[in-house]
Amino acid sequence: MTRRPINWPLWSAFLMSLIAFISYPFVFVRFPITRDFPWVNLLLLGLSAALLLAGLRRSFRAEATRKSKIAGAVVASLTGVVCAFFVFVFFIFSRQLPASHGAPQVGQKAPEFRLADSDGKMVSLSERLSSPIAGKAPKGVLLVFYRGYW
Repeated sequence: MTRRPINWPLWSAFLMSLIAFISYPFVFVRFPITRDFPWVNLLLLGLSAALLLAGLRRSFRAEATRKSKIAGAVVASLTGVVCAFFVFVFFIFSRQLPASHGAPQVGQKAPEFRLADSDGKMVSLSERLSSPIAGKAPKGVLLVFYRGYW
């Protein structure tokens, strides 16, 4: 009895799709370049699709056994489910999140506040709007909110 080699492209495709799905919330969400649009994960899913096609061709060739064809179909289905779930969660479901009605809108005047700056000095919005910069009164203030701490 001869032992048939494992269909590595098919199993690699499944593993790659799992890595693409799991790596976004645990790794790539930390970096702004990959958080806003999961392009690295889409590249990993594309690589997974290419490996899946190669593995399916190998599973369904003429001399393949019935067991190989069934395993190929099952692994391909699981890979497809993982890819579809990634697209649903990160592109469709995320759009269903409710809008923040209490958040300021673009162009809306910010309420007066007093906060510590990066040096620990207390600063208010009215101070920043009235203090001249390079001899000119500022036309506006850019507010940048950082998540986390300094």
